[in-house]
Amino acid sequence: MISVVTADIVGSRDLADRAGAQRVIEDVLARVHTDLGVAERALEPTVGDEFQGQFPDLPAALQSILLVTLALPDGLALRFGVGVGPVYTIPARGSELPEGPGWWAARQAIDTLHAKQVRAMPAVRTWIAAAQDEDAAVHEQVRLANAYVWARDELVNAMGERARRVVYGRCMGLTQRELAAREQITQSAVSQLLTASGAAGLVEGFVQWRR
Repeated sequence: MISVVTADIVGSRDLADRAGAQRVIEDVLARVHTDLGVAERALEPTVGDEFQGQFPDLPAALQSILLVTLALPDGLALRFGVGVGPVYTIPARGSELPEGPGWWAARQAIDTLHAKQVRAMPAVRTWIAAAQDEDAAVHEQVRLANAYVWARDELVNAMGERARRVVYGRCMGLTQRELAAREQITQSAVSQLLTASGAAGLVEGFVQWRR
């Protein structure tokens, strides 16, 4: 069940240093691709403030999106529209253009997300949509996955940079002792940070998606 992602920068027109923000985001995307290595096509810039990538399944897409969200510094955020469905490419002069129901669903997802952020869910950064012709089981999985990412995004949005770094490290299998050394704080402080931020649920969710 191929999953494709279209992302855009939240508030890109209001950024004081748009070019600098682009460099930071691209560095984060490259880091996540290196650390996780699950993308069939890594998230890369396309046009304007948008990025696109392709993953073998929905769990792989959601793992990558979580790590990207955790790794971005304060003041920078991406919105992610995830499309589940078939994709193909159209030959073009000197390249191939991604196309197909999966991509149409990703565009629908990010449009839906824009509308929901304006209304009652400003902290939500991810929305998932299945291609119209996918069977009922796929649409049900997408519905349940959306419930998961809504809660996940709320937790991440409430975290500071240090908490996000620590959660990223735990997702990558680092111990509390290793994270304490990296952050130059005590292991007890790392434990308290993880407990206070609700990180245990995020890390467990990440582990479950990897199975």
